Amino acid sequence: MKRRVREALLAYLFLVPSFLILGTFVFWPVAFSFVLSFFRWDFRNMRNPVFAGFENYREIFRFFPPMDHSFAEALLWTCFLIFVSMFIVVALYGAVRKSKVAWFLLVVSILLYVFNESIFRTFVLGLCLLLFIFTVLRTKQYLSRHIPGLIAGVMGSVTLMLAFDTRFYTVIDFLLEGRDRNLFVKAMFNTFYYVVLTVPITIGLALGIALMLNSNIKLRAFFRTAYFVPFVTSVVAISLVWRWIFDDAYGLLNYFLSFFNVQKIAWLKDERWTIPTIAIVSIWRTVGYNAVIFLAGLQSIDRSYYEAAEVDGASVGQKFLYITWPLLSPTTFFLLIVSLINAFKVFTEIYVLYSGLPGPYNNSGLTMVYYVFDRFYVQQRMGIACAAAYVLFAIILLFTLIQFKVGRSVVEYVS
Repeated sequence: MKRRVREALLAYLFLVPSFLILGTFVFWPVAFSFVLSFFRWDFRNMRNPVFAGFENYREIFRFFPPMDHSFAEALLWTCFLIFVSMFIVVALYGAVRKSKVAWFLLVVSILLYVFNESIFRTFVLGLCLLLFIFTVLRTKQYLSRHIPGLIAGVMGSVTLMLAFDTRFYTVIDFLLEGRDRNLFVKAMFNTFYYVVLTVPITIGLALGIALMLNSNIKLRAFFRTAYFVPFVTSVVAISLVWRWIFDDAYGLLNYFLSFFNVQKIAWLKDERWTIPTIAIVSIWRTVGYNAVIFLAGLQSIDRSYYEAAEVDGASVGQKFLYITWPLLSPTTFFLLIVSLINAFKVFTEIYVLYSGLPGPYNNSGLTMVYYVFDRFYVQQRMGIACAAAYVLFAIILLFTLIQFKVGRSVVEYVS
C-alpha cells in the first residue's frame, strides 16, 4: 500500500510542471471567463466589474422588435414534427419491404425535393432526419437491402414537414425570422449554415481522395504531399491567395467560369455567396488532412478481408459497403468530431477574406466566434463576449455528446 502511494506521489510530482502550465494558460482562463460571463465588465467597469447575473445571456438573446413566437414553442413543434416524420418513415419502410414501390417513392420524393422553393431548409431538415433515422434503423438486418426505400421515406417525411411548416412554427422558422432581429442569432444561423456546408462535403471529398491515394496510381507519394500542403500552410496566406482567386473583376475563378458562359459572380461582394465562399476556402484547406487520416485508416484494414470477399465474388461496391466503410467507422467518428468542432470555430478565413469585416454588408459573414471577437476586442464588452463564448461551448459540447452517444452503437472497433 505504501509503495502504491509513493509511486502515485512520484507520478504527480512529475506532472506538476504540466499542471502549472495548463492551469495558467488553459484552466484558469476558462474558469475565469465563465465567472466573468455573469458580470457587467466593459470599458465603463474595467476595474470593478458589476455582478449582473444572467443579464449578459439575456442580452445576447434579446430581440428587437420582440419575436411573435418563443423558442420553446418552436422547439416543441419541431420535436413533434420529427416524431411524426419518424413514425411515417418507419411505416413506409415496413411497407416498402413488402412491395416494390421503393423506386417509385424515391423518384417522386426527389422531384418534390428538387422543385421545392426552400432548398436550404429542405436540405437541413433532410440531413437531420437522415442522420437520426440511419442511427435508429442501422441495427436492422434489412437496412442495406432497401436503401431506396429509406431515402424515399426520408424525402417524403421532409416534404411532409415542409407542408406542415405552413401551419406550425419550427426552429428553422425561428432562426430565419430571428436573424434579422438579433445579431447573435444571425451569427448562430450563419455558423450552422457553414457547418452544414463544410463538414459533409469535407468528409466525403476526403474519403474519395483517400480511396484514390490508396490505390495503385502513379506519383502516389507526390499526390499525398500535395493534398496535405494546404493544411500546414498559414491560414492567412491561403485566405489572401483566395481573395485574388475570388476577385470578381480579374479573379481566376470567374475567368474559368467564363469558359462555360457563366456570368461573373461577385464572390466577395454579394451576401448570398459569403458563407459558400468561406466554406470553399475551408474545404480546400482541410480536405487534405482528413484524407491523410482516412488513408491511415484504410491502410490499417487487414487485406485478408478483401481476399475472402474476392473469393466469394464480391464487387467493388460490395467490398466498400460491407468491409471498408464499417471498418473505417472509428476514423470517420474521429474526423466528424474534429471537423465539427473546427467548423464551429471558424474565424480567420472571414477576417482575412473581408479585411476585418464580417462579410461585405449586412453581417452576412458574422459567425459566433466573430461575434465574440467583436464584442471583446472591438466593443470592449467582455461580459457579453464571455457569455456568447459559453453559449458556443454549450452547443459544441451538446453535439459532441450526441456524437459519442451515437458512436457507441454505430462505430465498430475491430482488433
